Amino acid sequence: MKMKPWVGRILLGGGMVFAATFFALHLLHPRADFPNFSPWMDYAKYTDEGWYGNAAVSYFVRGGWYVAGDFNPAVALPVWPFLEWIVFHFTGVSLAAARVTAVLIFGGSLALTYALVRRNASRWAAMLGVVILASNAFLYCFSRVAILEPLLIFLMLLSWLLAMLAAGAGKPWQRAGLLMGIGLLLCAMVLTKTTAVFLFPAIGYLVWLPCRREPRRLLSTVAMVGVSAGVPWLAYYILVVKPHYVQDYRYLFAANIYPQPTTVFGWLMAFWYAVHGALWIDPKFVSLAAALVLLSVFLFRELWRNPLFVASLLAAAGYLFFIGFHNNMQPRYYQVVAFPLTIGAVLAIQGVGSLRGWRRAALATGVAAGLGFSIFVNGRETVWFAFHPDYTFVNAAENLTRYIDEHPNRNRTLLSISGSNISLITGLPAICDDFGTLDLPERIRQYQPGWYAAWNELDPGTLEDLHTQYSLTEVANFPAYDDEDRNRLILYRLTPLEEQKPEAAAPRKKRRVPMGGEAGKPAEMRRVVDQTR
Repeated sequence: MKMKPWVGRILLGGGMVFAATFFALHLLHPRADFPNFSPWMDYAKYTDEGWYGNAAVSYFVRGGWYVAGDFNPAVALPVWPFLEWIVFHFTGVSLAAARVTAVLIFGGSLALTYALVRRNASRWAAMLGVVILASNAFLYCFSRVAILEPLLIFLMLLSWLLAMLAAGAGKPWQRAGLLMGIGLLLCAMVLTKTTAVFLFPAIGYLVWLPCRREPRRLLSTVAMVGVSAGVPWLAYYILVVKPHYVQDYRYLFAANIYPQPTTVFGWLMAFWYAVHGALWIDPKFVSLAAALVLLSVFLFRELWRNPLFVASLLAAAGYLFFIGFHNNMQPRYYQVVAFPLTIGAVLAIQGVGSLRGWRRAALATGVAAGLGFSIFVNGRETVWFAFHPDYTFVNAAENLTRYIDEHPNRNRTLLSISGSNISLITGLPAICDDFGTLDLPERIRQYQPGWYAAWNELDPGTLEDLHTQYSLTEVANFPAYDDEDRNRLILYRLTPLEEQKPEAAAPRKKRRVPMGGEAGKPAEMRRVVDQTR
């Protein structure tokens, strides 16, 4: 039974209005916190926006994009900071500008999702995919954070579209141009986030499929894509990285090594947790999508002849493999899984329509009920997040910067693991106390910071490094975020040991002081702070 044209137009129009409305919600309150007390705890909200845009921020704050000895991920991942550098030329250094850029890229990914599904399925299936993604609460939270994943998703989907266009190109020069574009996108993906290599099998499948039975055409295709991807990457590495920044390049990979399992069972559990983590996207929708994929093997196997469906599964599986192999299940990684999973799911839903009789009626009813409930719950949660913003971290960063400006102390530079995020918010120059190619004692000797900010408690190793050159005095305490281990941003004044008063030469003693220091935090919340007498 076919849908009447007027019914289809109403559903399509309603879907467009629904998706546009929820996309607009993403643009509200761009400086607000990552929603507090949400189901997703990800440390990216403390650090990653600043770290991966630090080159652009430093260019305007310090006068140069590279901070020798500090954490410089832009050496290996230059695409996103370069894009932010362009934006900041017009807006100035701005957290809102960086986040709006990420949201606009998310919007581009929604448009590409529609275009991809529409080439392989009906309009209502394409619009359904956009509705699911635009209203998803998980994606609402993470697409509003200026991190690398939104851009990686956009580039991946764009490469898929070019691959499909190349498969149907009528003229050799058109096909060659599209294949070279795919190669350039592969290069851009790796220079956006190196984990993009786990998405290459999906792109390779779309490129391989049209020419799999023509060896000469396949060879020329591989050559064009490989050369257009490899040459610019090698040129960048040989001309820019190797002569000047190879230590920073290698450090990025060394800093991202996590302990890995040592037994077969340990590996199995790592991959199980990686797959299970996909439920963060939405347990209801992910379970429905998995069930549809499983049912397609038995009930509508023709779906597996759809290249977009297979590519979607390859992309989702490839990135889940990375998460398991990396053994670090951070929620933000699952953004990259959400898009191909959704594309595969809506294609499978369209496949349900190819069934006949009671199977079609039963499955269609179950899918409609499950999907409707999922969209309703996600939409309600997204609306709640959109209209109940918090500004705890922005307020903390601004108050911290104001305190520093009102209490000069030799050098305005801040030392902090969240320093780059604070720089993005207020323009305060900062270096990282955790990551960097120089050991911390050398780094602080080189940059002579006047201030140090830590979350909740002092790391003993960092404190030991600081005590080689400074004494610390807690001066202010700011509430921020919702994590009980990182919900107080504490500011310390750094005083060089050689500037201490003569009586300060006496041995240091530990004494308990109010956690709020000069900011006057309640006395019942206390910690040990090393101070000179």
